[in-house]
Amino acid sequence: MNLFSFLNKKTEKSGYKCSCCGQEYDDIPLCFGSPLPDYYYSVPPNERENRIELEESLCVVDQEHFFQRGRLTIPIINHKDNLYFDVWTSISEENFRKRMDLWENEERINESPYFGWLQTIILPYGDTLNLKTIAIEQGLGLIPEIVIIEEGHPLQIDQKKGITFKKARKMVRELLKAQHQKQ
Repeated sequence: MNLFSFLNKKTEKSGYKCSCCGQEYDDIPLCFGSPLPDYYYSVPPNERENRIELEESLCVVDQEHFFQRGRLTIPIINHKDNLYFDVWTSISEENFRKRMDLWENEERINESPYFGWLQTIILPYGDTLNLKTIAIEQGLGLIPEIVIIEEGHPLQIDQKKGITFKKARKMVRELLKAQHQKQ
């Protein structure tokens, strides 16, 4: 085998192997998230069916607490992909109703951003519950883009300035390890 063949063979494999369990991925996983807002877990399990209305991207608790799912993006500097978190934010009843009215309307992208409070713990950033956010509507079929507006929080800084690929890999290791410990 000549040097050129060796180098090509080495770069062909761009996969990622989990250091915790050994699972192999075609590429490094860069999308994580929570299927439910954190507030959901404050309702006792035996009461959830009666008190919570849940759809794929919307949640209402006790007809007075409103939540929406969105995507929080952290740019990875000099990398083709970004790090994504599907997260939940609170939303006012008025804005919730507006979102419902505009759900199938292409003009929804012209709406002003909705204020909310982050309702998902993003593990590498510690306690992220109740950080100030805005949700920016996207095209039909897409969940809103969530932007952290809590000045000075590490999550807000990384979202604004981006992170290195090395930091992203470290975060992915931590996130996968936490997922495996829950199983």
